[in-house]
Amino acid sequence: MVDTFQNTGTTILITLPSIIAAGHALLHKHDSRSALLWIIISFTLPLVGPFFYWCLGVNRISRRARIWKESGRRMRGPELHPVVVEEKVALPETASHLKDLRVLGDHIVKVPLRAGNKLCSLINGEYAYSAMLAAIKRAEKNINICSYIFDGNGIGAEFARELAASADRGVEVRIIIDALGEKYSSISISKALAGSKVHLKRYLPLKNGAYINLRNHRKLMVIDGNEAFSGGINIRDNHMPSRFAGSNAIHDLHFHVKGPVVSDLQRSFQEDWFFVSGIKLESEDLFPLLAQEGTSVVRCISDGPDREFRKLNQIILGALSCAKRSVCIMTPYFVPDRTLIAALITTALRGVPVVIVLPGKNNLPFVHWAGRAILDELLANDVQVFYQPPPFVHTKLFLIDGVWSLIGSTNLDSRSLRLNFELNLSVFCENFGKEMQILFENARQQSMEVKREELNKRSLPVKLLDNFARLFSPYL
Repeated sequence: MVDTFQNTGTTILITLPSIIAAGHALLHKHDSRSALLWIIISFTLPLVGPFFYWCLGVNRISRRARIWKESGRRMRGPELHPVVVEEKVALPETASHLKDLRVLGDHIVKVPLRAGNKLCSLINGEYAYSAMLAAIKRAEKNINICSYIFDGNGIGAEFARELAASADRGVEVRIIIDALGEKYSSISISKALAGSKVHLKRYLPLKNGAYINLRNHRKLMVIDGNEAFSGGINIRDNHMPSRFAGSNAIHDLHFHVKGPVVSDLQRSFQEDWFFVSGIKLESEDLFPLLAQEGTSVVRCISDGPDREFRKLNQIILGALSCAKRSVCIMTPYFVPDRTLIAALITTALRGVPVVIVLPGKNNLPFVHWAGRAILDELLANDVQVFYQPPPFVHTKLFLIDGVWSLIGSTNLDSRSLRLNFELNLSVFCENFGKEMQILFENARQQSMEVKREELNKRSLPVKLLDNFARLFSPYL
């Protein structure tokens, strides 16, 4: 009898965590496939499965945001510093057929379009870093930086010296570095800035693996609230391919931004700083009155797993549905979900050319394999895919009809669209679109088109490897 009770008690203790984890997945996972996967893992791997679910499968960020809101503490930038909503900004005439995309953004993003912005593209670190360092030197009041990776040696050491010097002359300098991204640096920026007056915070420190899947992937620097730098470039030597020879060199794209949208980029940092420090940045120096600088109509899209639903995914789907003439995509990591695959195919089948340029050799082979497993379906449905030769191209660009551009930190994979905190700009502008179109065409002309017959010549082991990698696409 005692043995029976002991066996029953042991069974209950082993099974109960699986039942709790499965119940939580049923209630909180919006994706039925994800819920089913975690339920299977929880029951087939007793104790181990539930442990991995609580570490990797639970979105604690949205719960934290709800708790703060319920307690009266506001996390969102606009609530911390009220925004004067502008009169409805007119789209450029050449983008008037994208009015539905504008309406979608109004409803989903809830950040207004800003007219009168100027965006200058900065190709690779050679141009981006020199422009950023010059801006740091002329800063008078505040410098706010958010980066996924920020090395403390090489070019990072040069940034550290200038930032420390700025802090010494009275400029408020704040840096947010992602806690996981910091691990990529042999010498961390926190070590390089030790003893300086720079305020540095880590985003979601790695405590028992609880937040390892939820990372801040944003790249942003705002100077005195009146100019900003954003895009896809981290701060490390290999983003300067002319100085960093070898297989680890990276081609990338960044932007210098001036005009009213800089205030929204500042609010994105304001929100993140409150998240990491609990301090509300409310100084008027952060939000000066900004004059119009150019002709671009721009919306800032700050997105993350703390939102009720992912804004950027909806914007991308909306943009594809509005496209009339062309869709041009560059992304380093291409592992789209079924919804995005269907949208790309639907756009191509209704006669709109859809062209995707990807790295021919990826710095993350597993991601390359998973993405390659998807290509046959796209090629069979009139989507064109090109592989760009090395060095690795980290550029992120989504261009519709040559007049609407999506630029920033987001890749077309589940990690960016579902798990990461990302920062992007939605740009309505013919002149800027032409510049991006030229950049895209230059990349395409240097690339080799992927032919379906060549793709299908892969050996059976390679096909199995690709499709095995694709099984993990929700987490790549």
